[in-house]
Amino acid sequence: MEIKQVIHAEVPVRSGHITWTEVIELTGLHPSTLGELIDLGWISPVVTKGETFLFRPGDVYRLRKLDRIVRDFELPLVGASIIVDLLERIEYLENKVRELNRLL
Repeated sequence: MEIKQVIHAEVPVRSGHITWTEVIELTGLHPSTLGELIDLGWISPVVTKGETFLFRPGDVYRLRKLDRIVRDFELPLVGASIIVDLLERIEYLENKVRELNRLL
């Protein structure tokens, strides 16, 4: 008697997340700076079971913006992170105003 076993294997779906190394390469940030931003809670990567950090594509944009503000205005990370947060809030509110104006 022969036992046949059927294994349903699917190709893993690409997550769209970016690894620690890729973020460092894409942003030019020092690894300790990225770690500090995670410790501050300003950026919240997904942590895998193997304790690997995975970042969202939008995080790269935010990190580049933060780095530019730090360098251009010679600000500390905390100050620059507040500015980036405020800029994002302004953008969100401007979009809401445009949306409401369309309804009028």
